[in-house]
Amino acid sequence: MARKLPAKDVVIVGLGWTGSIMAHELADAGLDVVAIERGPWRDTATDYPPNFAPDELRYRIRHELFLRPEQTTFTFRNKMSETALPIRSWGAFMPPNGVGGGGVHWNAETWRFLPSDFVLRTHLTERYGAQFLPQDMTIQDWGVTFDEIEPYYDRFEYLCGTSGQAGNIKGQIIEGGNPFEGARSRPYPTPAQDQPFGATLFAKAARELGYKPFPQPSGNLSRPYQNPLGVRLGACSYCGFCEWFGCGNYSKASPQTTILPVLVRKPNFSARDNCEVTRINLDSSGKRATGVTFVDTAGNEWEQPAELVILSAYTIFNVQLLLLSGIGKPYDPIANTGVIGRNFTHQTISDVTSFFDPSKFIFNPFIASGAIGMCIDEFNGDNFDHGPLGFVGGGYMGQVQTNGRPIETAPVPPGTPRWGAQWKQAVKQNYLSALKPGTGVHGSMYSYRDVYIDLDPTYKDRLGRPLARITMDFHDNEIRQNAFLTDKFAEIFQAMGARQVVKEYRKAPYDVTKYQTTHLCGGAIMGTDPSTSAINRYLQCWDVPNLFVTGASGFPQNAGYNPTGTLAALAYWAADAIRDRYLKNPGQLINA
Repeated sequence: MARKLPAKDVVIVGLGWTGSIMAHELADAGLDVVAIERGPWRDTATDYPPNFAPDELRYRIRHELFLRPEQTTFTFRNKMSETALPIRSWGAFMPPNGVGGGGVHWNAETWRFLPSDFVLRTHLTERYGAQFLPQDMTIQDWGVTFDEIEPYYDRFEYLCGTSGQAGNIKGQIIEGGNPFEGARSRPYPTPAQDQPFGATLFAKAARELGYKPFPQPSGNLSRPYQNPLGVRLGACSYCGFCEWFGCGNYSKASPQTTILPVLVRKPNFSARDNCEVTRINLDSSGKRATGVTFVDTAGNEWEQPAELVILSAYTIFNVQLLLLSGIGKPYDPIANTGVIGRNFTHQTISDVTSFFDPSKFIFNPFIASGAIGMCIDEFNGDNFDHGPLGFVGGGYMGQVQTNGRPIETAPVPPGTPRWGAQWKQAVKQNYLSALKPGTGVHGSMYSYRDVYIDLDPTYKDRLGRPLARITMDFHDNEIRQNAFLTDKFAEIFQAMGARQVVKEYRKAPYDVTKYQTTHLCGGAIMGTDPSTSAINRYLQCWDVPNLFVTGASGFPQNAGYNPTGTLAALAYWAADAIRDRYLKNPGQLINA
């Protein structure tokens, strides 16, 4: 029997980027807010202080900051005809765990989606015709436009102190920035990071090929910065320990370094860590959430009543919790009905490793940060003519120098033994003169009828609940897209003077053991039609109006960018809708 806690105005499930933003905005509106986080409390000063040397074995290899598969996992299969089996070791993606969520371990690549990304089906159909799209592709418009979300992109970038070079300010194209980006209202809050030799050489070769390279937008700050909340961040020291690690230098934008120091001081905010929400509770009508039930580390069950529930967990857990709570109609891929679990996507990431003459090129890969480098956007989204190519989608590509860590970063030419004296000699010869981008080709993955999440009929977690089951495979469209982009990317390294260029294409079937990104998207998508979306344009659940679902689970498909900037902007957008409209007249928000 769950013990009942005093009621709150708002309960938030998950305290990562979107949970922190929603908590801050709603607490500022005067509401009594509690956040419940599955993992431990994480704080910069105590968990990764400046005097603590980053431990690659602990954090990169043994995954200190992530959920353990023995805590809970998912089952996976490529095809509906197969039997899904539990994932025993994280590979293709890394589920975050703890306060700050993925905002602790991310590389801080801070992108805005293209204007066409938000109206994707309409845009592609108008340009190429409906018959150009694969028959089983289920992409759709988001229900919001870039222009509506732009002020919230701006707000997040100024919260983070994002470093970059604007390419389009109020419609005016700016030299040195990304000319393909949507019009922004003002420049980045801090200038772009200083670029290392490899990225500089990449940009020179890209320009000579006719491209327009620009600095990677970075949440690793180029300058000291004080954000609008009064929180101070330091300048990046280029240590090369960003992704998989917390930043002890207060240089990487994370909830811990931008918003939590202010949030935790609010008397109307509280948080419970190491507590796992097991279901969203509904009243007898099934149309109103009454709060959540959660368990603590001792196995005690608690009920937290609340007037408003905000679901802000990681993508798969958002979807799983909706399914376990009986909210929304589960997706049926055969009948093509239902919405919960639909339009699940990942990405198509590939790489190029280039070997240069060590007597002429020294790149010093250890001088690095999570988002330092030069990129091109000519082959992202629909920035190029897909008509002759027979596929849709694309991605940005760049020489982003993320690390020179000794365990992870030891590129050697093909044919080198995997261990022994010859391997050691090859590592010694190539460590300083080889380029293995941290980003490479960062491709989109569009949604398909047979790629989805549901509940596994066999396997259960430690609490007796069905595991989330992933059914996912790459389709021909994404494979052709990736081959095209990877070849274009390799041409730049050849122009740089590499003596050997090794392409690493993304191939089918989808391999759950090979890391890509943690950018899983969809499953509880936003839109304007309740029959094809789980939440409306304000991230409000169609079936339960006092439930809002934030995060990348709302993306109808995944674009060729990292999702954090967009999911954060949407959180601010939804928070404004709750404060300015919902609280004044609780109920379903009109799509206008």
